[in-house]
Amino acid sequence: MYGSDPVRRFGLVALATDLTIEADAARLMPAGTQLHVARIAFDNPTTPESLRQTGPRLAGAADLIVPGVPLEALIFGCTSAAAVLGPEVEAAIGGRAPVVTPLSGARRAYAGLGITRIALMTPYLPETARLVADWFGAEGLEVVSELSLGHEDDREMALLPREEVISAALRADHPEAEALFLSCTALPALPVIGEIEERIGKPVISSNQAAFWAALDIAGIPATGPGSLYRLRENWRSW
Repeated sequence: MYGSDPVRRFGLVALATDLTIEADAARLMPAGTQLHVARIAFDNPTTPESLRQTGPRLAGAADLIVPGVPLEALIFGCTSAAAVLGPEVEAAIGGRAPVVTPLSGARRAYAGLGITRIALMTPYLPETARLVADWFGAEGLEVVSELSLGHEDDREMALLPREEVISAALRADHPEAEALFLSCTALPALPVIGEIEERIGKPVISSNQAAFWAALDIAGIPATGPGSLYRLRENWRSW
């Protein structure tokens, strides 16, 4: 219908208040790909109740992403909402392309790295952070430590200084953890992954890094980016 398209296209449903995810995507999506974005309304504070309200908004937003054009994967860009909604995300937007969330991307990444025990750092309120920890636990990943910074507005999370993100990551780490997860697509974590890995000597994965890596991996597209995840010998191979 549309002729031959040389571009590999991906979709992203993001929260209206996210200040970070598109800039991270611009850094992580390689030449020959294109990301198409739709945003959904979101009402802070970032609590389980407000996160659950994103569920009914997903299908309509996904339908607005270049209708009728094939997509390699469809990303829902909210870590904590993915934890709240669980399989509802796939049910809402899964009919068109493989669905990726930051959490499913992290699970895929840790499987590739052979990791089963993680430390967790989130900028959220404690009750929201607990949802993410519980999601990992249900997927067979042991969360040996967790640190939540207590912010309730994702716009505040996006403006955290570089030094504060690094400091929180170092405090969240634990000797028994094989890797560290930096949760929240709004968190400005991508630029500091390399430095944190050097400081703690283990893999560090952020929400945006995991989501876009996994989407590219599913599509079989080689990717480059910061951290141990992108040094996997065959990081584009399906696990």
